[in-house]
Amino acid sequence: MKTQYILIIAILLVFFTSPVMAGTKYMSGSPDLTATISGINEFSQGKDATITVIVQNKGLNDIKIIQSAIASPTDQPNTAKLTTVSLGSGAAPLVIKSDPQMVGDITGGASIPVPFIARISSDAPPGEYMLPLELNYTYLDNAEQVGSDSMIYHYRQKTETFQLPVKIKPLVTLEVLNVEPEHLNAGNDGYLNLIIKNKGFENGKNAVIKIVRDSSSPVVPVDSSVYIGDFPPNSTVTTRYKVTVTKDAGAKTYPVNMIVVYENRDGDTVTSDPVTVGVQVGGKVDLTIVSDPITVYPGTGGVFNIEYENTGAATVYSAQARISTLDPFTSTDDIAFLGDLKPGDHATAHFQLSVDKAATKKEYGLDSEIRYRDALDATHISDPMKVKINVISRSGIGLVVSNPILVTIIIAGVIGALYYVFFYRKRKVV
Repeated sequence: MKTQYILIIAILLVFFTSPVMAGTKYMSGSPDLTATISGINEFSQGKDATITVIVQNKGLNDIKIIQSAIASPTDQPNTAKLTTVSLGSGAAPLVIKSDPQMVGDITGGASIPVPFIARISSDAPPGEYMLPLELNYTYLDNAEQVGSDSMIYHYRQKTETFQLPVKIKPLVTLEVLNVEPEHLNAGNDGYLNLIIKNKGFENGKNAVIKIVRDSSSPVVPVDSSVYIGDFPPNSTVTTRYKVTVTKDAGAKTYPVNMIVVYENRDGDTVTSDPVTVGVQVGGKVDLTIVSDPITVYPGTGGVFNIEYENTGAATVYSAQARISTLDPFTSTDDIAFLGDLKPGDHATAHFQLSVDKAATKKEYGLDSEIRYRDALDATHISDPMKVKINVISRSGIGLVVSNPILVTIIIAGVIGALYYVFFYRKRKVV
């Protein structure tokens, strides 16, 4: 019984002697914000760049009081609340594309990365520039306790501006001043002559200017690189590239890309962004038969004349025409020299052909093609053309002459008549 009373008394003592929950009051402290650029702060001309700013709060709460009668405030005085970060371009040759960003509360000791997208001007002078960064935030200046369970908060707004250094590094930047195509026609090889300027601010060493095919463009580089050595700012060079044009190209302008590979002032190898230029391409070489269809009789032969015309857009050199025979035709001379043909020129080929006497009377088509050289002395063969030949039956005197039996009878009759006139009548007179 006594033991039970002792336990009850002990419990009551513990209850009445347990500590009351204490509150905290800060006597000093405020946000201490700093801003720096994360990583490398050097950017290139003419490109988009992501500038990541690290906003850090180094603010401390120096003095705080803990008492049982004090109510603890919700916010701490070293917290930067409702923080907005704005980055400007200042005098730098760039454009900040990102709007001011709300990053929320930054507690003491915390840091927040804030990315901004910037576009560097393509003609931006190299050097170091300062970008203004503005921080707008609110913080707890003090908290006034009213009674035992109420607080009145007093906040202050603050704006801070920081200058963040960025560097714009120099580059070699290509500018194509003149494009001069030479013998560029569909299906042929030719040259592309270019005058190129370094409009950038870097002196490119051991520079090589390359021509690169643009996607599915029919202009395809054959010799794609030209070494020019040092390429200082504002200097110009003349380059010449051999290219080929596919057969399916039309007579219009097609894109070609130019790049330069060089060593910069740090000894690093740099490849420039491509510069696209338009190249005018002429129409393809086109050769056509313009002579009328040929009419022949079975069992005959002779020289057949076929006229060709250069209906294309380029001159062909040392052209040779060839005809391919098939039954019932044969040939002892199936190649003819045409020479050089400018656009619009005509030339006639002479072929020796024979027709079998058993040939079916109908229209035939014999293949003919022309082998020629282009302006760069490359050999080409034209598309096949059809030589139309009509084999027909003889009529009238031609039919008589072509029949050997009738010819024999006619000859015999003529001989008989002559014999009668000169011998039989002469003998009668005597």
